[in-house]
Amino acid sequence: MNEVHHGTRPFWKSRSAIALLGFAAIALFLLFSEHRAHFLGVLPYLLLLSCPLMHLFMHHGHGHRHNGALRKEPPSDSGDSHD
Repeated sequence: MNEVHHGTRPFWKSRSAIALLGFAAIALFLLFSEHRAHFLGVLPYLLLLSCPLMHLFMHHGHGHRHNGALRKEPPSDSGDSHD
């Protein structure tokens, strides 16, 4: 059932994978060096776009809705009331 082949290596340790990673690194370097002006020109807009996206994805815990109504936490009896 559980056959283990000790003689085979994973793909990422083979010669072809190392060659593929080398070609990918060279291609990424050439793409970045040729299109650096386009990439750096878009960065301020990506920074501005990240603000509303962070607001949407990071503020999800403020209002817990259960059955369409906001869930209210029971008042804590900490003993510091001003009655």
